[in-house]
Amino acid sequence: MNNIICIAGPTASGKTALAVELALRLQGEVVSCDSMQVYRRMDIGTAKPTPAEMQGVPHHMLSVAEPEEDFSVSRYCAMAVPIVEDILARGKTAIIAGGTGLYMDALIRGNAFAPCPSTGRREELEALAAREGIQAVWEQLRRVDPQSAARLPLADHKRIIRAMEVYLETGQTITAHNLHTQAAPPRYRPLWLGLEDENRQDLYDRIDRRVEAMIAQGLLREVQELLDSGVPRAATSMQAIGYKEFVAVLEGQRALEEAVAHVQQSSRRYAKRQLTWFRRNPSIHWLHRSAQMDSRQIVEAACQFTASSDK
Repeated sequence: MNNIICIAGPTASGKTALAVELALRLQGEVVSCDSMQVYRRMDIGTAKPTPAEMQGVPHHMLSVAEPEEDFSVSRYCAMAVPIVEDILARGKTAIIAGGTGLYMDALIRGNAFAPCPSTGRREELEALAAREGIQAVWEQLRRVDPQSAARLPLADHKRIIRAMEVYLETGQTITAHNLHTQAAPPRYRPLWLGLEDENRQDLYDRIDRRVEAMIAQGLLREVQELLDSGVPRAATSMQAIGYKEFVAVLEGQRALEEAVAHVQQSSRRYAKRQLTWFRRNPSIHWLHRSAQMDSRQIVEAACQFTASSDK
């Protein structure tokens, strides 16, 4: 087993606090695995840990991209793997913590990503979709890769175009590429820890309180500053929960109270999707949190698993 701990779980489950405490005990460093915390100047709405919360523990993969940029799982892995390797080479424990399951799984498995050369094929496919509709691209995909076409709804323009692009660039379907990747042994063999509340309502209540705290901390100002700096409303970063909703508030199209309630509801739904994703991983040791447990008890429970994994 590698000297790596993965801490997974839904939003507001306490992953950051647990990662920091384990890092302090195990001489570790934290590698964030959050698809929105990678963006600079997006701190409040992504619940990025503050210097006080970090307690002096080195944190990596925070604020590594501009909000105007598109960020992908392949880019995340390209940046995170050298960081993890460096932590391990220095004899430290790499603690990978976050709620973006796709990124975490890809990092641990060591996915080989299909190439993205700038040959103009993607632009041609995008032009075809704009001219004739995305179904024209989907029909091409259906002929060469019916499995991908069957699982991709027409609303998923980005992945339909990407799947067709991979075939045109490599001669291999993205389905075949993914099967080959999944058959390879994983890059790392970490200890997996998962955080889950015994009573789901406890999690939902924390989510609701977190959203209210974000407003008090100045989330509306953060969103306004992003817009004022020229970040497009259609940017990937601005589609994050807690940003797109408050753009409408700032533009006078939605009441603040309505937006807050919507963000809370969307965050609760996102938490359910995160749990569904992580529950598919049979290697996760789940730490079931009760309302009576304090943070110290959660850390002690986690340390029992880390101790047993060293034997």
